[in-house]
Amino acid sequence: MAKKESTLVNMLIALMVITIVSGGVLGFVYGLTKPAIDQVEANKNLKAINEVLKTDVEIATTEAKVIEDLTYNLAYDANGDFIGAAVKTYSNNGFGGKVELMVGILKNGYINKVSVLAQAETPGLGANMTNEKWKSQFDGKNPKEFILKVTKDGGNVDAITAATISSRAVSEAIQKAVDGFEANKDQFMKGGNNE
Repeated sequence: MAKKESTLVNMLIALMVITIVSGGVLGFVYGLTKPAIDQVEANKNLKAINEVLKTDVEIATTEAKVIEDLTYNLAYDANGDFIGAAVKTYSNNGFGGKVELMVGILKNGYINKVSVLAQAETPGLGANMTNEKWKSQFDGKNPKEFILKVTKDGGNVDAITAATISSRAVSEAIQKAVDGFEANKDQFMKGGNNE
């Protein structure tokens, strides 16, 4: 049997066939796993919403609104009265890049609680933003009195030791959530059964 001669055309055809088959297999596997990935993400968001809006008032209904680049998960009680919003916010200025948070803001404008959804900060330094003790400094704060800047910048936020950039990113993301909430608060109050 004669050995087939290798040519540039034969190699390119073989490479193209391998690429098409590999792409097809990857697309098929992605299609199979996408619903599970989406469900994990939805569960993570739901857990964060419940965590940051936990109060003595039970949430009966929620409604998500995307305004500009923030997602507002609005919560209402059984009477349709507005409880607050779990705002999915972010900052692109973390030491490791984008930092995503869920910030619970009650109808009175106070920060209820903060949850870190995603971050790529340095382990042992900026990644300590997930530490409950550090995050708790925002709990129950009135952003009109509690300045959302690190103390080094004239604010009230105690920065994470050796991670001022990460602390600034968290403060920036929370301020973005607070500003968006205040700008849209009136329309949020009209949701639920109050329309």
